[in-house]
Amino acid sequence: MTDDSPQTLLMIDDHPLFRRGVLQLLAEAPEFRVVGEASDGREGIELARKLEPNLILLDLNMKDMSGLDVLKVIKGWDLDSRVVMLTVADEAGDLIAALRAGADGYLLKEMDPDDLVGKLKQAAAGEVTLTERLTRLLAHSMREDSRPRHPDEAGLTEQERRILDLIAQGMSNKLIARELAISDGTVKVHVKHLLRKLNLHSRLEAAVWAVEKKKAAS
Repeated sequence: MTDDSPQTLLMIDDHPLFRRGVLQLLAEAPEFRVVGEASDGREGIELARKLEPNLILLDLNMKDMSGLDVLKVIKGWDLDSRVVMLTVADEAGDLIAALRAGADGYLLKEMDPDDLVGKLKQAAAGEVTLTERLTRLLAHSMREDSRPRHPDEAGLTEQERRILDLIAQGMSNKLIARELAISDGTVKVHVKHLLRKLNLHSRLEAAVWAVEKKKAAS
């Protein structure tokens, strides 16, 4: 965490029993302060805009509006909220679609409660939030010839390399800007450029790609 204050949290899920169980679990974690819950996508969008929470837990499959559509709306605003998908879907297509729409993490509802709380703490701290199985799934789906095999092949500038390393450490644009003494807007431009050079679509894909390349080089 960046400070000692609890992370404000909003949960959007149309399964009341599951929602209640997760919120009761998080109520016992001093790192979080639940500020709202929504039973459908439209209500969730309204609460996200009103409350501007630090962290949003979002179900992928809801009856009134898909989680992906909700995610796209929220990510279209200039909010610092991190959005973690919490779902039963473990298909590569769903995972990649969510990440490319801007999800900051993707967790499965089948997780052990303690593991779930641990992963949400990582998400609140700005870290990459995927289970090991989903990380392997994403890495496998990214092994395509159209992608550079090394940062040198991508033609990244020194600044883009530094930013990629910080993304891999889980830093947000705001933290990267602070670390490099540049503006948030400048970071966004660099991120856009490096994603294009790497033929990737999201920060989380870039983080997984960078970590995989470091493992391969070690």
